[in-house]
Order: sequence, then C-alpha cells, then structure tokens
Amino acid sequence: MQECYLAWRGAFVMYPWSLVKRVKRCWDRIKTWLTNHFPEAEATLCKGATEADIQELENVLKVKLPLPTRILYRFHNGQEFAKADPETSTFGRSLGLIGGYSFYGHLVNVYLLPICQIILETQQTRRRLSFLRRSKYVLVAASSTYSRKLFFLNCTNGQLYVGTRSPLTERDIIPCVPHDLISLHQELNSSEQQDAMLLWLEEHGRRLEHGFIKLHDEGNGKSINLFPEEPHICSTAVTNGVKVRASALVIPELMDLQDDLGEYLFAYSIRLSLEPQGCIINGMSFSSCQLHWRHWIIRANDIVISDVNGKAVIGQFPLLRPGAQEFVYQSCTPLPTPSGSIEGSFTFIPGRYAFMLF
Repeated sequence: MQECYLAWRGAFVMYPWSLVKRVKRCWDRIKTWLTNHFPEAEATLCKGATEADIQELENVLKVKLPLPTRILYRFHNGQEFAKADPETSTFGRSLGLIGGYSFYGHLVNVYLLPICQIILETQQTRRRLSFLRRSKYVLVAASSTYSRKLFFLNCTNGQLYVGTRSPLTERDIIPCVPHDLISLHQELNSSEQQDAMLLWLEEHGRRLEHGFIKLHDEGNGKSINLFPEEPHICSTAVTNGVKVRASALVIPELMDLQDDLGEYLFAYSIRLSLEPQGCIINGMSFSSCQLHWRHWIIRANDIVISDVNGKAVIGQFPLLRPGAQEFVYQSCTPLPTPSGSIEGSFTFIPGRYAFMLF
C-alpha cells in the first residue's frame, strides 16, 4: 500500500503538493456524486493524461496550459466522447459531466473533452475563428448535441470563456469566472494558485453535492440538469397548497453580441406541485387543482418589456395532486440587457375542469 502511494505521489512530484491535493479534492467530490447518482457518466471518465500527452497538446497547439488545468488532466483526461447517434442527434446518451438543459427543442449537454479531442476541435475551430489562435485559446468542453455550446480556456490569463451564437471576436465570448478570482502567479508551493478551469469545476462539484443541480430523466436518458432547484438560486413560493419553484439560466450559445444593441437570451424552468394537505381555499381542502391562467411581467433592468396574460402554459393545463410528480416546463425570453427579472402568478381551479378547454 505504501509503495503504491509513493508511486502515485511520485507521478506528481513536479507540481506543488498543496495544489495537487486541492485538485484531488475537486475530483473526489465530483466522482463521489457520480458514483452515488450517475455511475453511467462516471464510467466515461478517462484515466489521467501523461506528461507526454500534455506536452503533445502544448506542442501542437503552441500553448502552455495553466498549472491547475495540467493537474486536473493528470487526474482525468476528460471524458470518452462517443460518436454521434443519427437517430437522436446526440453523441451517445447525455452523459456530459457538466450537464445541460433543454427547451423548445434546443438541447445542450456538455462533456469535458479529452486531450486528443481538444487538439482536434481546437484546430478545426481556429480555422474559422482566428482570434483563438492569436490569444492562445483551447477548446476544453463542448455540447454533445448539435446545439453547439463551446468553452474556451485562455492559456495566457487562465480565464474560461463560453461562446455566443457567432463568436467572431473576443467580444463575442463571455467569461465564466470573475477575473479577480484567478491567480496564476503565486509561489509554486501555494495552493492559492488557481485558474478558471479549477474554480469552475470546484463550483460545479459543490452544486452537485448540495443538490442545487440534480439528475433528471428526460425520457431519452438521464442527464445532469443545470436549472437550479434549491435556494438561493431557485425561487420558491407556496400559496394555498400550490408550490411553485422557478429558476433561470443565461443561454450564451443563442445570444448575439455583435452589435451595440446586443440580444441576451434567458431560459427559465417552472416546477408546479401540490403539497400533501392538498389545495386549501377558505378552509376547504381539495385533493387536486388544475392550472387555468398565467400572468408574467418581464423586465430588462427595471423597464417592463413584456406583460403576458393567457390561458395554460406551453398549451397545457396541468392537473396537480398531492404526491404526484412535479409538472415541469421550460421556456425562454430575449432581453436587450444582460440582467432582468420575471415575476408573475398562476391561477388554479380547485378540483379539476369538468370539460376540455380550447
């Protein structure tokens, strides 16, 4: 046992030991969650890359990976990236370590790429986007669907960026981590050295571990769903026994930032359920209730840009019962600003409709 440990530690002798331990904790947290909840995705994790693998990437792409990212890949060389399934338009099942979302047919599921795929995808992308080559970017994560979502690591400043719909210049990619958290110039024996890749995966592991994001079965396979489900990044309200949970995500791959006006796209997830005591109206308890109406007020900053009143949601009138599965739907809205808000209400009928509504 001691010999195995010494051999393992010897494989990382060229790296600051405190940083190696920090990276190991990051991977251990993610792998523990995968083991308990999503072993199918854990099985796609590749064994650690060798120093020769990393050196090949750096030589071919003419970059120098930030130290934390090098160590991340020494533990696990991304995920096996399966070939596309023509029937589902996805690369195998939705086993991406980063996860994704879906709404109105837009399906995203993000894998962490192995080094061989990083080289291939970066070379192909650089032919279209010359700024990637000039600024030492490499493509480290991508959606496994034909709804493309791409993540670029800047090997010079350590920042991780996500691409918008048409990332023609550096203006069209969005940083994933606050710049002031990134530190690549600490002493080599310090665990404080951190790039965006490490910070991003650490936060992802925390969200998985604490249940902020969860595993969902969308009918065509299980996947990690990135819509938050717990406070403080998920809003919850209970009225007369009806529980509503709402959360939102920015959708960068469908945003257009190429002109001064810009267009930002946000998707939101709504979850409706009935508490065990049923629907309580004026002291009377009903064992079910059915959605009738919804009202949304959408603001860009503090300016109302949309006031929506109408029957049903996505053409449906869900019937809620205690203990039944949540009714979940996703939708989206464009905004002219990078921040905004959605508020509103649902109107339910106690019991259920006696006739079909049209």
